[in-house]
Amino acid sequence: MKAISVDEFYREVSQLIPEEVSKEIGHFNVFSIADLAKTSQGKMPYNRRAYYKISLIIGKNRAEYADKVIEIEKSALLFATPKIPYHYLPLNEEQSGHFCIFTPEFLTQSKSGVILDELPIFKANGYPIFQLSDEETAEIAAIMAKMNRELSSDYAFKYDLLRNYVMELIHYGQKLQPATALYPTHNASARVSSLFLELLERQFPIESMDQQLRLRTAKDYADTLSVHVNHLNKVLKENTGHTTTDLISERVVREAKIILKQTNWNISEIANCLGFEQVAHFSNFFKKQTEISPMAFRG
Repeated sequence: MKAISVDEFYREVSQLIPEEVSKEIGHFNVFSIADLAKTSQGKMPYNRRAYYKISLIIGKNRAEYADKVIEIEKSALLFATPKIPYHYLPLNEEQSGHFCIFTPEFLTQSKSGVILDELPIFKANGYPIFQLSDEETAEIAAIMAKMNRELSSDYAFKYDLLRNYVMELIHYGQKLQPATALYPTHNASARVSSLFLELLERQFPIESMDQQLRLRTAKDYADTLSVHVNHLNKVLKENTGHTTTDLISERVVREAKIILKQTNWNISEIANCLGFEQVAHFSNFFKKQTEISPMAFRG
């Protein structure tokens, strides 16, 4: 399954966007978790992301990453990046708080020249969830409330002000110490395997010649999941019976078969979309996996 884009996200929760919020926002908005939970009937449509998200979560929850599980007992500040997949699971019905979403372009428009992935809070090896005291919860809620009010204002420089609020939240998080509660180690391998398979499926389907696989090698996936490539291979072998490379290859060749049968793209275009720099490499790969050439398979 592909990542949900910002536009797709808005379509899913369009009933939450006030009419006075114009389309120019596009790359930034604020939502109520309680309102979203009601309209989505318990489902979290923002679970797969193609944007950055900062959340004030109030309620009992669990966030599962490839190498850790973090329990949220009361309230927490969560930072999410498109590069690190995770599952966010509400554990009770009493859920409240707010979250804002934005694309990198939203902050790069500022004079500070912020590069999100270089900030400590968004590093792959960091802890992106911070447990909050009642006082800290109130402070974060106040910033979120100011964001929400500013969105409906007619202030000419409101987006500059909103960028400042986003940076205030980022710096607030970077000053906090993380609190983590990990599950027993024996569950970690199953969690890594599950997140790998989800990440693999996110690369597909290939729907246009302009699209290209972002992750192609075992190391690409290991780096994204913040685990060592040997560890990833070990847990996948234990849980699926297949190596990382085998699983990637099987999914790539399955996509190649679909494209070959359902499009008129030439072999060079298909090879490029699937991450092969040369047509010969793709042809050799396909023939090794299927014992037939791409052209012969297309018939």
